[in-house]
Amino acid sequence: MSLLLPTNLLQCRSSSLLLLSSSSSTTAFSAIAPRRICLRLVTSCVAYDQSSAVNGSAPKAVVVERDQIRLGLVSKGRMATNSLNLLKDCQLFVKQVNPRQYVAQIPQLPNTKVCFQRPKDIVTKLLSGDLDLGIVGLDKLREYGQENEDLIIVHEALNFGGYHLSIAIPNYGIFENIKSLKELAQMPQWSEERPLRVATGFTYLGPKFMKENGIKHVTFSTASGALEAAPAMGIADVVLDLVSSGTTLKENNLKEIEGGVVLQCKAVLVASRRALTKRKEALNTVQEILERLEAHLKADSQFTVVANFRGSSAEEVADRVLSQPSLSGWQGPTISPVYCRQGGKISVDYYAIVICVPKKTLYDSVKNLRAVGGSGVLVSPLTYIFDEDTPRWGQFLRNLGI
Repeated sequence: MSLLLPTNLLQCRSSSLLLLSSSSSTTAFSAIAPRRICLRLVTSCVAYDQSSAVNGSAPKAVVVERDQIRLGLVSKGRMATNSLNLLKDCQLFVKQVNPRQYVAQIPQLPNTKVCFQRPKDIVTKLLSGDLDLGIVGLDKLREYGQENEDLIIVHEALNFGGYHLSIAIPNYGIFENIKSLKELAQMPQWSEERPLRVATGFTYLGPKFMKENGIKHVTFSTASGALEAAPAMGIADVVLDLVSSGTTLKENNLKEIEGGVVLQCKAVLVASRRALTKRKEALNTVQEILERLEAHLKADSQFTVVANFRGSSAEEVADRVLSQPSLSGWQGPTISPVYCRQGGKISVDYYAIVICVPKKTLYDSVKNLRAVGGSGVLVSPLTYIFDEDTPRWGQFLRNLGI
């Protein structure tokens, strides 16, 4: 495969290029492995132009005169499935006439068209003005958006796509005792003639991270295929890739290092700043989507808990419940009398309380309820929690400058 230099990287002082093959050839290399890897040399230094995008200058955003709001969703894979499920949980049902079509509608948002795209294309089309909104991974947003100020995050944590972009090094040879990014940078092996070779698909975030951490002698090669095999094949020293559980790294005798995490990633809802400031209908659509998301995501982390308490008054029961900080709920417990008939008369011997508790602390909350006299504890899932207003919306408007 030919060695190509992308046009968005600045010229290095050194005129020498590092070959990724033991062959003396200066134009191409080949390797045979159980899984095929294709590497392309990107640069032998970390100088780069932050104002440019991958494969040329970033497309300039334009305000398109059209009535419909366009929402970009990833077309394939886990991100696509999770995005559709999240919208469905928010009562926003994406309707495709044909599953092979790349456009769809959301009946609950009649002015919105869904466009299924690759993650990279969602970001670039937000910049060009062809899309107004999109759901993508934060890694793709940072890599292809390159911190363009026209891209504004509406919601930064959609509760799926949890992974991180990280450097991984071999657990053997000269790297066996290396445990941190600082130690990796200080290894005497790296020089202008013999830079650290990094295999990655992130040719913007990778050089940026290395430059920010003062690592000067480094070269990057774009890659496709089983990236983790590159060090074992001798065509790279380390890899910079997305990590979820870390199992694949361990199986390939690789390890993460302290300070080597480039970015913590989740799915995000992102919008075109220019579209929102110039088109009121786009801003109204964002507000509705955000309110639905907030109501569902907040409820998704909570349980409704109901319990009966024997007591002389609602105030006395409230005093016992509030003695346990974990039982205060959102604003305090709701307490109501439980009526029963005794001897032909209506009496109140019990009071029912209703609180919301975080899912992760449910069992501890139940134990605390029992400790202060609770019984008959009922636990139910929550679907939505609508606040008086949406705090994220106010913050978003401030970030937007409105």
